[in-house]
Parts: sequence; structure tokens; C-alpha cells
Amino acid sequence: MNDNAVLRNEQLMKKSHPKGLYMLFMVEMWERFNFYGMRGLLTLFMASAVIGFSDQHAMKIYSWFLALVYLTPVAGGWLADNYIGKRHSITIGAILMAIGQFTLAAYGLLPAKVALFAGLAFIIIGNGFFKPTISSIVGDLYEPNDPRRDGGFTIFYMGINVGAFIAPFVTGFFGEQTATSPAWVQWRWGFMSAGIGMLIGLIWYLTQQKKYLGDIGLHPVSKKSTDVKIAQEAKRPLTTEEKQRILAIFVFTFFAVFFFCFFEQAGSSLTIIARDNINRMFTIFGKTLEVRVSWLQAANPIFVVLLAPLFSKLWVSLSERKKEPSTPVKFAWGLFLLGVGYLIIAWGAYYVTGGKISIMWLLSMYFLHTAGELCLSPVGLSLMTKLSPAKYVSMFIGVWFLGTTIGNKLSGNFAELIDKMSLVSFLLMPAVCTIAFAGIVLLFAKKIKYWMHGIQ
Repeated sequence: MNDNAVLRNEQLMKKSHPKGLYMLFMVEMWERFNFYGMRGLLTLFMASAVIGFSDQHAMKIYSWFLALVYLTPVAGGWLADNYIGKRHSITIGAILMAIGQFTLAAYGLLPAKVALFAGLAFIIIGNGFFKPTISSIVGDLYEPNDPRRDGGFTIFYMGINVGAFIAPFVTGFFGEQTATSPAWVQWRWGFMSAGIGMLIGLIWYLTQQKKYLGDIGLHPVSKKSTDVKIAQEAKRPLTTEEKQRILAIFVFTFFAVFFFCFFEQAGSSLTIIARDNINRMFTIFGKTLEVRVSWLQAANPIFVVLLAPLFSKLWVSLSERKKEPSTPVKFAWGLFLLGVGYLIIAWGAYYVTGGKISIMWLLSMYFLHTAGELCLSPVGLSLMTKLSPAKYVSMFIGVWFLGTTIGNKLSGNFAELIDKMSLVSFLLMPAVCTIAFAGIVLLFAKKIKYWMHGIQ
């Protein structure tokens, strides 16, 4: 038995999660601080006088950016599995993403549009190396049918959202320029603070990885000459069960496309709606304050931070009582709750005549979207590590993100409809679509579960 197997067996004897999970939690927290801090500013920055794009053009570029961000993990995962190794891939990705943020901040030194597109290119490529590999290593901490796995990914997902919650407040404070902003508030300082967050995460990772991960993820799977069993596994042809599990991966990815198409309106159309249609003023101690648009990007992550521990305990508790819903049912709930969230804000918009929608309708929508996200997104990541053949884990995590890529591109196409229909109709369309897809998933749940061949 090799050192990794001994480490895993020791971990399984405990009810708590592996310590490596919490180390990776911190790395992912700072990486998401970096990404979501930038994301909260990006559409507003492109629509500002610095870049000069129209709202429509800014949203289109935003959707292309998100699509490419989630496309590159397919290639990055394959390179990590076959040539680089997961751990080295994380390092490369973190460095490139930090460079990207500092390049965005360099407008003025560089022509503004050159800084914009060069910075986004570095972030897109860096994310391709980083995103699939860190998720794959989380999966490597658990045995395939370890009941803690879904809970572990939910905790990891909480780390993602701790960073995403903090980021808009920091980057928005330094970077979101409005008509009343003081002179020291500039877009560049927002991007700079995001880049500094990535550097903090990189330093933590480089100093802690050996202590908490041993040699997990250190070498490419197909090149591991120290483990004969793994080397033989890399050359073995796929079995019928493995092929059907791969089919299940593509089915889950297909439905995830539509989830992310409408979920990712948060950074495009819902940002514009928050700017133009939401009453963001409130009074405290006799003083009227305004909630910055970028700060509303923190609503989803704070709800994740609050709800993720509850969902993590819920899955483990239901599993112990043999009542945990199957993965297809969890996906159906994710789609359903997303649709209900849109119904809520459409209801609020329907009853507003001449004024602006209360911010509480928007926050209620984000709460339901978050509950749906926790039923689908971390469960989907966990599932990729369980259903994928061992030699292709990072690559199929990349396939999962490919679904996100397509969803994000479609989100841009949908966002462009915001000026072509009433606000209520615009909000009702995703509600109807996602609730309908939830019903379709439930209809075929037994067949999908069969293709999974015992994987929960």
C-alpha cells in the first residue's frame, strides 16, 4: 500500500474531513476573491467612459469572457493529467491570473482596450490551468464512494464563496467609479486589489501544499512510474460501465448548461437591472446611503457561506438514514429553485408601476438561486470526480466547465433581450425554462441513475 492509500485510510477512520480540504479551501477562497472582485467591476468598467462600450456591447463581451474562462479548463485539465501534474498546474494558473489583474489595472500605461483584452486573456488562460485541477485534487482526498465527498465539495464550495463575498466590497470600495466617487476611487485600484488577493492565495498554496497533500496530484496520472497499478490503469481501455458513466456526465452537463445560462445573469443583465431598476437607497440613523451595484454581487456568496454548512450536514445526515436524494433529483431541485427565484423577482416587477423594485425582491431571488446552486454546482463537481475514469478525472472536470462555457455564452445571448421585451417578460422566461427542465430531469431520473452504476 503506497503512502497516499495509507493517508486516505487514516482519513476514512475519522468523521471529520481531510485537513487538505481546508488548505485547498483557503487557496480557492483567495482565487475566487481575485476572480469575483474583478467580475463585480467588469461590466461596469467596460460601460464606463474609460472603455466606452455600450451596455449591450459590454454584456456581450462579458458573456464571451465567461464562456472562454470555462472553456480553457478542458485543455488545462488534459495537460495536467498527461504532462504537467495537477499541483504544478495550480501554480501556473495562479501566476497567470495575477498577471491578468495587474494588466487590467495598467490602463493609462497601456491603451485602455489593450489592457482590457490582454488582462482578460491572461485570466482566461490562467483559469484553464487552475480551475479543473484544484477541484480534482479535492476529489483525490476521498475514496470513490466515501459518503463525505459531497459534503466535502460543499465545504470547498463555501471557500469559493467566502472569497466571492468579500471581494465585491473590497474591489467595489476601491474601484467602482460613480458620479459622487472621491478622486482616489479608480477602476485600477479595484483590479489591483483583486490581483493582490491572488498573490496571497499563491503564497499560501506554495508554503502549505507539501504538508497537507503529500504527493497527491504532484505527478501526471499517465506518467506515474512509481505506481505500477496507476500506470496500468492509464493504458486500460474503457469498460461498458465506464462508458455509460461518461454518458451520464454529458447528460448532467447538458442540464447544467441551462442552469448556468440563467444563473450567470448576475454579472450581466441582473447587474444592469440592479443599476437601473432596483431601489438601492436605504436610511440608517437618519442618513441616506446607497448600496453600490458591485456590492450586490456579494449577495449570492454570503448566502452560500450561510447555507453551505447546512447543506453539507444535510447530505451526510440523509445518507446515514439512507434517505439522501439521488444526484438527478438534486439537479432537478437546483433547476426548480432557480426558476422560482426568477418568479419571485418577476412578481415584484409586475406590481411596480412607475417606481423602482424594492431591493428585497432581488435579495429574495438571490437566496433561492443560491439554494438551487448548492443542490447542483458542488454536487456536479463532486460527481465528475466519481463518474470519471481515474485517468481522465481532470479532463472530465474540464467537460463540466465546458457546460458552464456554453451556458455563459448563451447567457450573453439572453441578456441582449433585456431591451427587446418588458422587464416582467424578461424575468419570466428563465423561470418557465428552468422549471420545465427540472420536470424533465425528474422524468428521466431512474434511467440516468442506472447509467451511474451505483455511484451516488
